Amino acid sequence: MKILHTSDWHVGKVLKGQSRAEEHKAVLAGVIDIARAEQPDLVIVAGDLYDTAAPTSEATRLVTRALTALRRTGADVVAIGGNHDNGPALDALRPWAEAAGITLRGGVRENPDEHVIDGTTAGGERWRLAALPFLSQRYAVRALEMYELTAAETNQTYADHLGRVLGRLTEGFTEPDRVHLVTAHLTVTGASTGGGERDAHTVLGYAVPATVFPATAHYVALGHLHRAQRVIGPCPVRYSGSPLAVDFGEQENVPSVTIVEVTASTAARVREVPVTAASALRTVRGTLAQLAEIEAPDAWLRVYVREQPRAGLREEVQELLPRALEIRIDPELLAASGSGARIAQRSGRSPRELFADYLDSRGHADEGVQELFDELFEEVEH
Repeated sequence: MKILHTSDWHVGKVLKGQSRAEEHKAVLAGVIDIARAEQPDLVIVAGDLYDTAAPTSEATRLVTRALTALRRTGADVVAIGGNHDNGPALDALRPWAEAAGITLRGGVRENPDEHVIDGTTAGGERWRLAALPFLSQRYAVRALEMYELTAAETNQTYADHLGRVLGRLTEGFTEPDRVHLVTAHLTVTGASTGGGERDAHTVLGYAVPATVFPATAHYVALGHLHRAQRVIGPCPVRYSGSPLAVDFGEQENVPSVTIVEVTASTAARVREVPVTAASALRTVRGTLAQLAEIEAPDAWLRVYVREQPRAGLREEVQELLPRALEIRIDPELLAASGSGARIAQRSGRSPRELFADYLDSRGHADEGVQELFDELFEEVEH
């Protein structure tokens, strides 16, 4: 069978005030084009369909249309909720999804069998997929209680909980003539973050070892980390990565989807197919004179300016580089000048003195800013 594995769409993303709705339309159209060309038997969307738990109607329309279009290629489609998604809200779409022939699992259900999905390809290959949406630490304990696997002891770790839940969902991975698959939205120890993930859910307390996946799985399709990568484990474990760079920390990533070909008796063959529709994210740095000379790339820009801070500097940079979304004083310049080394002592100092000290710590030599502060402070005081 052939599988198209994608994740971390983050539809509805706004980057430094810039909507990426048009980019997402192009990106998802690209994913659909790949599905039409590759003709997979199964499409797996491994979480974070949305960027926020309260998506706009436009974002919801885009996601539902993309899932419908993927289903119309002839593939079975399974999508799970990620840590950015609203699990109950996704589950509320299940009647629509089922009518469209799409399997949607937003959150963990009380019946574990709802997370075990069986299918057969047009060529007769049977498959079973264990689909586990994102679980917070609190709900990981609750899932154990629902499934009656063990007493949920307070000293158990998140990895213990996830391992037991996955063990329950994959306990039927024993038939030699069936392809066994897992999809989940989580952090595996040793994998590389992409740069734009939600930090609270990638810290060590949320990381699990790859050994939570059974050796009998033919392929594990993961979401959450935005960099496409293989993870060493007892079976083939892989993140598809995001099909577009979500934040500037991901500018070196190569957006793609993963195509997997596997049978019950042969190992998974994996390849990446690039998705190039979104604008690239790039970082440029230099003085104003240097920035004026560069050939601006066709990308959203993060600009590190090698100038002392002053009023109007941002506007000058944006005039030179209209696609600059983030503009900062070059941290290397601040470090070289020793700025930030002096800490203001509050006791016995006036607000004007403290603000002057702050400006000095930031390398800001524009007296006009200090004068404006003085005027505003005087208005507030009187």
